[in-house]
Amino acid sequence: MPGTDAREAAKTVTGSLEAPPHLPYVPELPARGPGADMLGRTAGMLAEMYVHLEPSGWRISDRPGRDTRRARSWLREDLDAVEEFTQGHTGALKLSVTGPWTLAAGMERRNGELMLGDPGAYRDLAASLAEGLREHLADLRRRVPGATLVLQLDEPSLTGVLQGSVPTASGYRTHAAVDRAVVEGVLRDLAAVHAGPVVVHSCAPRVPVALLRRAGVDGVSLDVSLLTESEDEAIGEAVEDGMTLFAGVVPPVEPEGGALSDPAGSVGGVRSLWRRLGLSPELLARSVVVTPTCGLAGASPAHARGALAHCVQAARSLADNPA
Repeated sequence: MPGTDAREAAKTVTGSLEAPPHLPYVPELPARGPGADMLGRTAGMLAEMYVHLEPSGWRISDRPGRDTRRARSWLREDLDAVEEFTQGHTGALKLSVTGPWTLAAGMERRNGELMLGDPGAYRDLAASLAEGLREHLADLRRRVPGATLVLQLDEPSLTGVLQGSVPTASGYRTHAAVDRAVVEGVLRDLAAVHAGPVVVHSCAPRVPVALLRRAGVDGVSLDVSLLTESEDEAIGEAVEDGMTLFAGVVPPVEPEGGALSDPAGSVGGVRSLWRRLGLSPELLARSVVVTPTCGLAGASPAHARGALAHCVQAARSLADNPA
């Protein structure tokens, strides 16, 4: 979400998305600075692993310092605000953390090279994330005891990890592709930390839907406009197997020409996908969640509020007129 006011952001997402079957969530506010960004926020959750900020990015430290403490402070502020505005809440509540592969592709070892380049390092990172995530989930359950928590793993670097396109620190070469079975196993182990629904989000092209399905996640969140017909089979099999499609259709920044105005048109791509897959229209309301294509941090506050309302209207259109 845009801005720096945790209470205002929590009020917006809980107010706009409170009524079932809507999906309120714990906002992230990267505009506050280092430690509130996607990588830094999750790095602050790590168990017995600490970070500090270098000009090149986040790097592992020997002990907790100012940057780790700041990241944890921002997260407490976010959770305090969500707790305030979810008193008595029952139903779904989504939280997001950076997934293990995007974390490994964005965090440096002490020598300045990425964690991704060392199998021992990225396995230790995944184990630390799993333990820290257990504590984070337990904290949120205490704060919002009536909620059914939905865990989202943000993995925009996942495709690059699989394809071997993540650059090294020098920028002159790329890290070797990680074996798909290893990637799948790490994701499966992390998903097992949470007893509730787990969703993997990526706004990059060629999201590995079949791999995520084998890893046991319950949903995949992606930008529908980036899908190609070559991906249809994997998506169709996933939906038929019970996976939820978090369909990114609403632009994360204000489009040229002004405000969002056509909720039914926004989900036209989802209807086209359904027809190509030959799936029952009645499955749409049960299998699709309408979302922005990516995060709203770069939007104006007005567009962010409008985008959430537009998602609600577009989802209603999809449910009322699935064909």
